[in-house]
Amino acid sequence: MPFSSLGLSPALLRAISAKAYLAPTPIQTAAIPAALQGRDVLGSAQTGSGKTAAFVLPLLQQLEKTPFESPRRVAALILVPTRELCAQVGEEIRELALHLPRAVKVSIVFGGVSINPQMMRLRGGTDIVVATPGRLLDLVQHNALSLGSVTTLVLDEADRLLDMGFTEELARILTMLPAQRQNLFFSATFPAAVQALAQTLLRDPVRIEVLPAPQSAPDIVQRAIAVDAGQRTQLLRHLIQQNHWSRVLVFVATKHAAEMVADKLRKARIYAEPFHGELSQGKRTQVLADFKASRLKVVIATDVAARGLDIAQLPVVVNFDLPRSAVDYTHRIGRTGRAGESGVALSFVSADTEAHFRLIEKRQGLSLPLEQIEGFEPQQTAVAAATAMDGTPIDSANGGIKGKRPSKKDKLRAAAARGQ
Repeated sequence: MPFSSLGLSPALLRAISAKAYLAPTPIQTAAIPAALQGRDVLGSAQTGSGKTAAFVLPLLQQLEKTPFESPRRVAALILVPTRELCAQVGEEIRELALHLPRAVKVSIVFGGVSINPQMMRLRGGTDIVVATPGRLLDLVQHNALSLGSVTTLVLDEADRLLDMGFTEELARILTMLPAQRQNLFFSATFPAAVQALAQTLLRDPVRIEVLPAPQSAPDIVQRAIAVDAGQRTQLLRHLIQQNHWSRVLVFVATKHAAEMVADKLRKARIYAEPFHGELSQGKRTQVLADFKASRLKVVIATDVAARGLDIAQLPVVVNFDLPRSAVDYTHRIGRTGRAGESGVALSFVSADTEAHFRLIEKRQGLSLPLEQIEGFEPQQTAVAAATAMDGTPIDSANGGIKGKRPSKKDKLRAAAARGQ
């Protein structure tokens, strides 16, 4: 099925051709006609499925038919969880809008940078806003933006929006929008909180679920390595040097861990940089640019990087700290093995995280042997890990594992055992 069969305008078809999109993906085939009809859409699709174009193309066609007003009024609001995804969606809009009869003004707004330049760019209005929830509310409070004219709301990566703690901000934003509007709702997964939001938000939606085809499953070799928690940085350095990896994306649980591991690697003359939410936007942009250009060998990231990043030919992902859920595991390792390339995903498993890793295995349908690397054989046992000095899991300093925090009874038992 060609794009021309979906009811798109000649200007949009020209932009699609310029981007060398040969045929619509399944999510685009299902979502674009429904959105063009004004229907609400509830879409489930993985990263890399083409869902951005699935909602951008209908938005642009609606704008193409709308008479120009001055000052411009916000017609479409797109909410995303991260700055990086914000920038990527904005760039896709600009490229697909290139041949429209009139210029479309797109405003990309997110936190971590000064609000004043964003307020200046909003003077004279805007057609489309791509935003993270917190900064959007800041701009509304500064009277730089009004949401009373929004005709289409898009929630992209809805599960991640809720997982990152934007529930309250989303509720406030929804009260500012017109009751009569179109809603396009996309999520990779549908936990209970996402289902509840969808039921509240959507009116008789077209439901679309796109499962990855078995033959298109990424070529990722997954490995699990047993190692004591205190030896992980040394093991990471050893593997990087021994395997001559050109680039490595390493996931940790906390901002502190990202800074600490990056610092230790730099002392070992391995060029590494942290990547987390407290860095300035300029720094984050520079780190990603250097990493994509292979000027930087290792990026130590928190889960802010687990979605929305598309790094071509990334050979290796390392779970220095295990993810808190099986879903996060999928998104982390999905940064490698993209676009037909092969990749390797390693997980460091210590005694106190082995039970959690086995749970991830079960939910992922995996069965990975725990390898040992010569010189880094683990010395700690699960029993020792469970009786740390304060009764907490040893790895809790790195953010903890869901379901592993000790109860009050556990702490009392550990204290009593130490007293004996």
